[in-house]
Amino acid sequence: MNSARITFGDKVRIRSSNVTEALGIAGQTGIVYGSTTPTITGVRVIGNPPEDYAISVTLDGRNDQLWFAEDLLEFVDHQTDTTVAIAGRRLIRDEKGEWREVKSQ
Repeated sequence: MNSARITFGDKVRIRSSNVTEALGIAGQTGIVYGSTTPTITGVRVIGNPPEDYAISVTLDGRNDQLWFAEDLLEFVDHQTDTTVAIAGRRLIRDEKGEWREVKSQ
């Protein structure tokens, strides 16, 4: 497992394993859209998470949401300069993966 948790907005690569190879997704990249506790939400998780935690990834070129055990994901980058608008606030991501509010001018 990675030393720092993979979080919303990160770009990740799917690690090669028996299950990701069988699904034809090993080596593909995508963006993280969230995380969950599978025993509560009932999502289908790809892999065998060592803890009750799964990460949502939308792979490049696909529209569906897939849930992964964290050990099947390899961090690529924080998608620096990604912007999001939430509840009237605009946030931009820096090179460290932190979200900073952009003040309206």
